[in-house]
Amino acid sequence: MADWHVRDYSVDDLEALLRVEAESGTSEEPPMFRLSDAVSALQSGAPAVVAVVDEVMVGAAVSRVEGDRAWILRICMLPSWRAQGLGSALLTALERRLFDDGVRTVCAVLPGDETGAAALHNRGFETRSGLVFFEKHASVTPQEVSLLSTIGAEVPPRGLWSRVAGMEQEKRFIERRLVLPLSHPQLAAQHGVELPRAVMLFGPPGTGKSTFAHAVAGRLGWPFLELFPARLAAEYGLATGLSRRFDEISRLDHILVFIDEVEEVAGERSGADATAVGVVNELLKAIVRFRAREGRLLVCATNNVTTLDSAFLRHGRFDYVVPLGPPDGVARAALWESYLARSGAEADVAALASASEGFTPADIAHAARTVSQAMFERSYDTGTRVDPTTADYLEAIRSTHATVSTAMAEEFEQQIEMFARL
Repeated sequence: MADWHVRDYSVDDLEALLRVEAESGTSEEPPMFRLSDAVSALQSGAPAVVAVVDEVMVGAAVSRVEGDRAWILRICMLPSWRAQGLGSALLTALERRLFDDGVRTVCAVLPGDETGAAALHNRGFETRSGLVFFEKHASVTPQEVSLLSTIGAEVPPRGLWSRVAGMEQEKRFIERRLVLPLSHPQLAAQHGVELPRAVMLFGPPGTGKSTFAHAVAGRLGWPFLELFPARLAAEYGLATGLSRRFDEISRLDHILVFIDEVEEVAGERSGADATAVGVVNELLKAIVRFRAREGRLLVCATNNVTTLDSAFLRHGRFDYVVPLGPPDGVARAALWESYLARSGAEADVAALASASEGFTPADIAHAARTVSQAMFERSYDTGTRVDPTTADYLEAIRSTHATVSTAMAEEFEQQIEMFARL
């Protein structure tokens, strides 16, 4: 038996428990109960237990009591302590606490592959077949629907985040630094974390900057609005259009605003004409107003961060300046696996990832679509399904012109050293 000690939770355990919880997840599905629910339960004195080894927390279980029924809100443990009986030990101690307090029924709802599921089975918890869990969150108020339609905003589906294949390092950074504090603002405030208000994404064309912005909005459940400078200029004049649109945005409780190719409206003012200078000044003022309210995030993107006005990037305007470059080998393999799974094809993923070195996600998508189209046409012409081979994909890769040249890649690396703020 592993040498752990299970005891009741104390108020001094919160920070350690949050660290364990951050490393514990094993499922792609979101938990039934939010982390803020578990923290609220802990702060109200709900029954909870922790497991420690040499005074270091390695696991925890948190509950909430409602009459004679209790819900288990979290079962978490460090990865190195899984499959050693720790989950069952935590549940045993927590059950004892709950039953001593008069609880008659203990319930838990979590994904079948999540940490703690095996422990629940081992402790005799029964699964209820034939039940379907229904859930719906209102992302906008009825009063906001009309305004969103007027300004051209949309509410992206939440599943976009899970569809962003590869780029795991970038996804983890955005998940932890942007999504997590914005999803749990009260918990972030307890730790003195200032909520992010604006982030700059930079990198060569086709590296997924727009895709990331959409996915973050979907992950947060916030409306997504892309500002198109040319459209604003045609309707109102660019400076006036920016001011007007940001005033309209201020009436929304939550919004993610995205400006692609932001250098069009925030280029270097030195040597620019009066109109261009006025546009940059107006955008800088709009960002200050935008940052003054919670529940909003500005995401700007540029292919070349050196073209931006120096005042635009200074501290206090953008919390993070994040490089998004061509995917590495692991990310390219993940992208290829995603496309192969979508088409039901089989191929040597390692060979495809190696052959597509230097490709952006957009380049890989183009090569994959080329093969899918060719197989579709062959199947139609022959009347028999034709499946692609590794050779078909390698030929498509060879015929695809990489977006990022060697010179562009070198310039991007220099920009990372000069401008990245993570």
